[in-house]
Amino acid sequence: CSLCRHADQAGETLVRRSLFATIMIYVAVAAFVVSVLAPVAWLFIMSISNANDLTTIPLRWIPAEPDFSRYARLFSLEEGSAGLAFLSALRNSIVVAVSATVIALAAGIPAAYSFSRFPGRMPLLYAVIVTYMMPPVALILPLYKVFSTLGLLNNVTSLIIVYCTILLPFVTWLMKSGFDGVPVEIEQAASIDGASLFQILRYITLPVAAASTGAAALFALLLAWDEFFYALLYTSDTRAKTLPVAIADFAAGRATDPGLISAVGLLAALPPVLIDPHAFQQVMMNLLKNAAEALAGLAQPRIVLATAYRHGVSVSTGSGRPRLPLPI
Repeated sequence: CSLCRHADQAGETLVRRSLFATIMIYVAVAAFVVSVLAPVAWLFIMSISNANDLTTIPLRWIPAEPDFSRYARLFSLEEGSAGLAFLSALRNSIVVAVSATVIALAAGIPAAYSFSRFPGRMPLLYAVIVTYMMPPVALILPLYKVFSTLGLLNNVTSLIIVYCTILLPFVTWLMKSGFDGVPVEIEQAASIDGASLFQILRYITLPVAAASTGAAALFALLLAWDEFFYALLYTSDTRAKTLPVAIADFAAGRATDPGLISAVGLLAALPPVLIDPHAFQQVMMNLLKNAAEALAGLAQPRIVLATAYRHGVSVSTGSGRPRLPLPI
């Protein structure tokens, strides 16, 4: 019958389109992986190449004799060495980024929950987010004056304070979106059973919104880890300099070693992945879950309808009327 032929054609078209879409997805993923990993691979190649390999024309993509001595130099503790500057900056970056992220989460989660469950307070959140429109250079002198008066210049405490003002609105906004997706009914059921507000937030709301919490923690950590502008202005030596500033110092010398700068850059990218793997996993799981739901929502109804009509089974939609498979 014509209905069956229509279902067969729709099913075949879907299979063909699905194969083409699958190929394009793999091509796009391969291009993305190459674009992300190629700079990292080149950094590593530069870090183990000697000066002659890096200045030879034509360029040698694979060093004739790999040299790992730069990594050994970066872990040296000799006074005035590149290793001491790198390790001090690494310590400062870890302290500043982790402290600012923890404080931002501790303050942002209750604030986000309040904004999510009491929409009348949203104008206050909008007012805070508007501060992001201000250029950072407008805040340099006021903050410099305050930190100078308090004796916090060239101190990691000043960076933690500044980074908290940057991260808190971002974390609050992101966590509010996560809390908006948590059904209020389950919180009301827990309240009826005698759970306190703190227990509801800890044992129900936060576990359900774990993906948003992981995303907020990861991006806040990365923002604090990579911040350069304020760290450059408010620090002056190894007691407070962070990794972005230290890398700039390595590149500012008269005798610049591209291999050493590459080694520093490569090592500087590792700690965020090692510090917060759970948050990264939560982000990826959330992205994969959303992608799977979207693909299932697009593909499955049409496949089910095509198969049902092929076998003479009436399928009902939400309106109660059978629906023909739509051409794709």
